[in-house]
Amino acid sequence: MSVCIKDNIQNMNLVIGCTVGCSYCYARNNARRFRMTDDFSKPEFFPDKLRIMEKQRPQNFLLTGMSDFSEWQPAWREEIFAKMVENPQHQYLFLTKKPESVRFSSGLSNAWFGVTVTSQKEKGRIAALRRNIQGRHYHVTFEPMFDDIGTVDLSGIDWIVIGTETGRRKGKAISRPEWVRNLTDQAHALDIPVFMKEDLCPILGEENLVQELPKAFADVLEKQKAWNRRK
Repeated sequence: MSVCIKDNIQNMNLVIGCTVGCSYCYARNNARRFRMTDDFSKPEFFPDKLRIMEKQRPQNFLLTGMSDFSEWQPAWREEIFAKMVENPQHQYLFLTKKPESVRFSSGLSNAWFGVTVTSQKEKGRIAALRRNIQGRHYHVTFEPMFDDIGTVDLSGIDWIVIGTETGRRKGKAISRPEWVRNLTDQAHALDIPVFMKEDLCPILGEENLVQELPKAFADVLEKQKAWNRRK
């Protein structure tokens, strides 16, 4: 049975808003639907949500589900990472589509910095991530895919996620099986875990999904089970 990635990684939307303007952006649609902000094109920080990190039950958190890390103001980053230092029980993930715009460094072993790559012409984002963000862990999300990504330099990458576009957008991008297998084979050749999102089931068949997590994330899930048993 396939696993929904949201069951393993929870969104913590400390910042809502993005200026990238992707045509397929689900975050913009959700922000408008639920009136999360007055203007999605102006990223807004919600510091009150930092208290979510104080929960002792370990979690894998995605902090950029409704924003782009490159657009976080330095003061926001400083406050957020200070809170992360106080709460090492969690794993924290960040994504950007504009790594060339970021200059950031963190030595935290539970901070994971990533980029989104949707086409062959965006492969340079991976090198820009390694060049501009100094961190302990890197990951890449290939979702949606508009073409065959081809050969990628995954050196130094600790995890990749592969998916396809969801929703009802006219002309939406559909990932092809051979594109998914190509990226999976390249990652596995370097012993990099691969997580194929559940939306690939109609494309690949559920029995062919590869859903691997980095050990740090899997350890958090095991700790959650132990925590639940104690309760």
